[in-house]
Amino acid sequence: MRKTTIGLIMLVGSLLPATTGAFAQGCPGNPDAIGTSRTLTVNPADFPRIGTMQYKRSLPLNDHEVVITFDDGPLPPYTGRVLDTLAKNCVKATFFMVGTMARAYPDTVRRVYNAGHTIGTHSQHHPFNLGNLGLARITSEVDGGIASVQKAVGDPRAVSPFFRIPGLARSGQAESFLSSQKLAVWSADEVADDWFHHITPAQIVRRAMRRIEAKGHRGVLLLHDIHPATAMALPTLLKELKAKGYRIVQAVPSGERPATVPERAEPMVAEREGWPRLVKASVVKHSAIKVRVAHHGPRKHTRHATIKELKGKVAEKLVRPHTASFDFSSLWSD
Repeated sequence: MRKTTIGLIMLVGSLLPATTGAFAQGCPGNPDAIGTSRTLTVNPADFPRIGTMQYKRSLPLNDHEVVITFDDGPLPPYTGRVLDTLAKNCVKATFFMVGTMARAYPDTVRRVYNAGHTIGTHSQHHPFNLGNLGLARITSEVDGGIASVQKAVGDPRAVSPFFRIPGLARSGQAESFLSSQKLAVWSADEVADDWFHHITPAQIVRRAMRRIEAKGHRGVLLLHDIHPATAMALPTLLKELKAKGYRIVQAVPSGERPATVPERAEPMVAEREGWPRLVKASVVKHSAIKVRVAHHGPRKHTRHATIKELKGKVAEKLVRPHTASFDFSSLWSD
């Protein structure tokens, strides 16, 4: 019965008309834009676990369809430049936001939503060993992240029941809890290694395209909106996708969502003209966020870190995944 249901879902998804996005209607001011071909409703009851990097199933995408997702933000001004590129190309994406980042930059959170993108969550502090933490800590990270993003965006209905485990550090306990909360667990089908130290925009594009092509010409692509290289790579990546006949699909939750959320009266961060750069020090120093630093020994401690330091730790951990406290051999099991 379960296999029959999945088969019907995939059939219905494949028959949905491409009439909900800019691909069908054209993109104002940019006739060469790839646009968004259609939306795909994702209900956690139907899609509890998504992404063939870790699970047996992904979203029911047609040939040459891609869902673009971004993790770890928001972080001005890089998230802002990503949003500019997406708007210019009439592309809608999904942003998995960290609670502390959303709390630091609520104006950017609201900009993401009001631009028509989907917002999911990515824990409160981005612990790389979430899957191995006790249930109380898992609950705190998941619930805290959702609460922070909901508060930042200004309307709980604007936050989708989509969750991506930090570092893809899955575990049965974490997945069981997320399922009990009726959250769809998102892994990915492809990554572009955009968190690597010194990776170039051209390398990001090449790796993304090569892996999408090798994975059946479709899939959920995982990127990060906190890195300047990703922001620089995105325009070329979208051009490459269109040149090779790909279409962008936006994943949206079931149920009603607000059309927009109110803008804050006094924005916290002002983005400068030109290439994105971090705001002046007087603003950054107030955006220090608390992160958990895990050591190989039994001792752990908590300290404050700047956004720049957090980015460095993210890159350092992910570039050497064998140092994470979980078994990556489980990535391709169900």
